[in-house]
Amino acid sequence: MKFAIGCLVVLVLGVLIVGGAAVSAYNSLVALDQGVQQQWGPVQNVYQRRADLVPNLVETVKGAANFEKETFTQVTEARAKVGQVTNQVAAKPPASQAQLDQFQQAQAGLGNALSRLLVVVEKYPELKATQNFRDLQAQLEGTENRIAVERMRFNEAAQAFNTSRQSFPTLFIAGLFGSRFDLKPYFKAQEGAETAPKVKF
Repeated sequence: MKFAIGCLVVLVLGVLIVGGAAVSAYNSLVALDQGVQQQWGPVQNVYQRRADLVPNLVETVKGAANFEKETFTQVTEARAKVGQVTNQVAAKPPASQAQLDQFQQAQAGLGNALSRLLVVVEKYPELKATQNFRDLQAQLEGTENRIAVERMRFNEAAQAFNTSRQSFPTLFIAGLFGSRFDLKPYFKAQEGAETAPKVKF
């Protein structure tokens, strides 16, 4: 009788310990998942800020310089593509690396188009001297810096989640909830970023 009660007590204690660990692991994953969700907002905000600067920059350049229409078209098309991809991922961060890569490719396309626009502007010193253009260029540079910071913070939040998600025993608890706790994707360096650009004067 005493042996049976002792076994029952040990069994109940074991169930409580395992149940407590499972609840703790679940709550930890929820908190880390919310951290990733929260960090997606600033990423979207800085990318949106850049997209909002584009029309002003294009109009300023158009007003002061008359050069090939192709550059304006590329910038406008790249901005439209960013808008389409941004609408697809809306409020939630991308659920897979493929979705994040698609988002990142659209943003890189806009960045490349803006770079081409700024290279063309180099031919127009009178445009570079205008206060409006200098202000917009400074805002764009500041926004690019913010983008780098927010991407880094998003990656840190994703890494914290993924590390916890892959740790024992959380790995098993996360597996019980299907795709609810899938691994989070990371922003990656743009293709060719490992090669320093050639600068010619």
